[in-house]
Amino acid sequence: MPKIRSRKAISKTNESQTHAIRFNTGVGQHVLKNPLIVTSMVDKAALRQTDVCLEIGPGTGNMTVKLLEKVKKVIACEVDPRMVAELQKRVQGTPLCSKLQVVVGDVLKTDLPFFDVCVANLPYQISSPFVFKLLLHRPFFRCAVLMFQREFAERLVAKAGDKLYCRLSVNTQLLARVDMLMKVGKNNFRPPPKVESSVVRIEPRNPPPPINFQEWDGLVRICFTRKKQNIGGFLQTK
Repeated sequence: MPKIRSRKAISKTNESQTHAIRFNTGVGQHVLKNPLIVTSMVDKAALRQTDVCLEIGPGTGNMTVKLLEKVKKVIACEVDPRMVAELQKRVQGTPLCSKLQVVVGDVLKTDLPFFDVCVANLPYQISSPFVFKLLLHRPFFRCAVLMFQREFAERLVAKAGDKLYCRLSVNTQLLARVDMLMKVGKNNFRPPPKVESSVVRIEPRNPPPPINFQEWDGLVRICFTRKKQNIGGFLQTK
């Protein structure tokens, strides 16, 4: 009969492994090391025991383990085979192992599976394309709790008239309700990134607005590239 490791043993093993790994910051590998922030993100997602949870960029599994303790299944998408090996090693021989599915590859090039909730400390360079991949995904998910670079998060929640209000703000708020949850300092990561971070909660509007999103996005793009022109007059000429 295989030996079942305790959660304390899992934590100690992972801590020593994390220090031994050389993280690739060029692809956004900044592991969230503060357990209080991990726990807070998981709590803000209001998870249910019957949920399937999607996680992007699980790294060494600090958040993954917390999610596995709360839900029926976690689908973790990871592009780095080294991180996949560390994650699988972390839960191997534990009751959590059977609840984890790992998808290896670039999430932007992968069809998203069915899921109820998404919780992730995202690689920041995929933030914008992933948000729209998420919001256009069907069937609808309940909510997403995501870590972003702070300026990107502030653009997501910016209102008309704000300095950071932009095409991203308009399109995201058209498709979802977006709320800023907390600010996270760079020292809560290993290795620390060069920027500050924030956590945002996204709830898709269901039903969605009755528009062709591609046509709408084209119109919004024109509006923001011609901000100093009379948009009404420009549209009339078209």
